[in-house]
Amino acid sequence: MLYALLALAVFGLITSSVFTGMVLAALPRFFRERREAFLAMDREPRYTPPLSLLKPLHGAEPGLEAYLTTFFEQVYPVYEILFCARSAEDAGLGIARKVAARYPEIPVQFLATGGLPDYINAKVASMELMAKHAAHDIFIISDSDVRVGPDYLQAIAVSFADPKVGGLTCLYRGVAAEGGLWAQLEAVGMSVEMSAGVLVARSMEGMQFTLGPTMAFRRETVRKMGGFAVTGDYCADDFVLGNEAHKHGDIIVLSHHAINHMVINASFWQSMLHQVRWMKSTRFSRPKGHFGTSLTFSMPFGLLGLGAGLGLHHTAIGVGLLAWALVSRWLLSIGVGNWVVRDSNMFALLVLYPLRDFMGFLFWAASYTSSRIHWRGRKFQLLPGGKMRGA
Repeated sequence: MLYALLALAVFGLITSSVFTGMVLAALPRFFRERREAFLAMDREPRYTPPLSLLKPLHGAEPGLEAYLTTFFEQVYPVYEILFCARSAEDAGLGIARKVAARYPEIPVQFLATGGLPDYINAKVASMELMAKHAAHDIFIISDSDVRVGPDYLQAIAVSFADPKVGGLTCLYRGVAAEGGLWAQLEAVGMSVEMSAGVLVARSMEGMQFTLGPTMAFRRETVRKMGGFAVTGDYCADDFVLGNEAHKHGDIIVLSHHAINHMVINASFWQSMLHQVRWMKSTRFSRPKGHFGTSLTFSMPFGLLGLGAGLGLHHTAIGVGLLAWALVSRWLLSIGVGNWVVRDSNMFALLVLYPLRDFMGFLFWAASYTSSRIHWRGRKFQLLPGGKMRGA
């Protein structure tokens, strides 16, 4: 039995190392594209089409005022910001009005859906209404828990100089807004695990999806896919929007620009619920790929190898397998977390990420325990294909 476990550990370390190799092989292309994007941004005259920034809101989330402020401080000639919530009295809209008052030169609209249309995914109704009122033909949709630099809009706009590009998305680094162990563990998972998966997916099949913290689409692309309403019953609206754009023949670009995704789940329980919900959403949206994700983790197999090696009195082999797992994770942490998304938290990358890798396997296993999720205070049941209904 112990020899079987040892063999399983070696097999898992081989598959996870292959995944690490695929990620590292994808880095030269990303770095080359980043250099080209920087050159394009510096080239005169710059490509600066007018932009409509769509910001769905839901309540007064921690740090919201500071995060929204960064979108008003863009070094960009012409853009507008549209905010939308379910209710006109939403506390998040109140904060947005407060911030907007300090920047009267930026055109702003404040909208409320009134709960209609009554989509399962309430964010979709907000996106629909904002698109209807948007003045410009390139939409940038950004979540409320995102903080950006002043070059954010320019970095996104440059890709749309190519008329074949219909959509764009950005990688992101996780930032623990209030510190704390659980928030830092979740954040480093965003910086490394999520970004690594995106790079490999692009290498294997091209970009066929977008990521929620930042999505950008041409108005015509949204029209061709049937409007934002196509995602009304889905949990992973970001995946569906990018996938629909791809199916309709538009090119989806992975931007060179990485943004800050603020982790506001400081408590253990909220962080666990959030990460399990992510995993469950992926399981129902991309079931085959999600199943194979189990073979991309290293630390569970390294620990299994250590235990089996000690049980067989082969201490050196057990320690060697654990070291193999650690080196694999450190290569990902530095290559993706530090070099690609430029996460500077080396403690999280080198110390916490191996632990987060082990937790990621547990979240993956937990995704198969039920089809129910908790989201914004409500319970839903996920259905085959990624749709959901009230539970």
